[in-house]
Amino acid sequence: MSFDEIIDRCGSHCVKWDMMESIYGVPADDGIAMWVADMDFRPPQCVNDAVQAMVDHGIYGYFGDDTAYRDAICWWMAERHGWQVDPASIFTTAGLVNGTAVCLEAFTRPGDGIVLFTPVYHAFARVIEAAGRQVVECGMINDNGRYRFDFDSWDRQMSGGEKMLILCSPHNPGGRVWTRDELEQVAGFARRHDLLIVSDEIHHDLVYPGARHVPMAQIAGIRDRLVMMTAPSKTFNIAGAHTGQVIVEDPLLRETFRKRMAGLGKSPNSFGLFMTTAAYSPEGAAWVDRLLPYLDGNRKLFDSAVSAIPGLASMPLESTYLAWVDFSGTGMSRAEFTERVERGARIAANHGPTFGKGGENFLRFNLATPRSMVEEAVKRLAGAFGDLQ
Repeated sequence: MSFDEIIDRCGSHCVKWDMMESIYGVPADDGIAMWVADMDFRPPQCVNDAVQAMVDHGIYGYFGDDTAYRDAICWWMAERHGWQVDPASIFTTAGLVNGTAVCLEAFTRPGDGIVLFTPVYHAFARVIEAAGRQVVECGMINDNGRYRFDFDSWDRQMSGGEKMLILCSPHNPGGRVWTRDELEQVAGFARRHDLLIVSDEIHHDLVYPGARHVPMAQIAGIRDRLVMMTAPSKTFNIAGAHTGQVIVEDPLLRETFRKRMAGLGKSPNSFGLFMTTAAYSPEGAAWVDRLLPYLDGNRKLFDSAVSAIPGLASMPLESTYLAWVDFSGTGMSRAEFTERVERGARIAANHGPTFGKGGENFLRFNLATPRSMVEEAVKRLAGAFGDLQ
């Protein structure tokens, strides 16, 4: 397969392309969808083969004996991340937004404070608020286009009503890969304020040269306050399977989570289990090893072109395929620069304020698309802001 292939996703019930006109006003006939975080690439052939085998069999019953599925997850985490996972610690949720919601139900009560280092993935706040918990925004420092933590300030901010910290590692939307030292500081912060850490590591396979992802589970002394979340969805572009893993090593936390899962009547989708088992394999690994240089090329092209436009700055990515662009240098209001992107350039991108404090002057652009699309997008952006040249 070629990542350069243009695949028409319109009319396929694809949120990213079929909903951009109704949500953003970007015309479907010539707009470019760069918002929802899925890729415009087919997954590895081994994944499609697994689905085809199900179709050929033709009976879609309940899934039983998930040993191969659990073994595939354990193999992947050991092989790609040096992380040894106990198969018994793995729970399957309907994706990680659902995993976050179950964690809130299992480990917190209505009214509890849930800490987010913002700006951060917008679904966290949405789920927290819907669950009747309180979002506690700890704004990160934007240090010359690179986010860093501000624990001195955050220590003073804590009231004692906070019960959980949801960490995005690697970070979405800023693309940071947190260092081991930074993660140890996160652990210290959680211990000081008696917070359970839920570490969403969904982008952990999409890390660029020069950075190395450290699983939070490898940080010492926090097993009794740590829940890990991983999924194959971003890595292999199978988000529609809604299959994620919540990995709980501590026995007491594990039993609490198990009871909540049982109480909610949760059981996995068989398509997602077959797809995950196929993806977490040597063939899947080889596909990721081809994908990453391609995404890296898109990243370099986009960053260079966007940063050449006066007033725009694309935050250098260490991970993810989600570019975080700062428009504050234009001197424009949010409404004006957004209008230029959506009406002038005809590009649908995520609005920065949905990511929380610090996102007001940003838009997020998805670069996981054929390179010709990225080239067209940056050409349109340059034209939309051409008067600033």
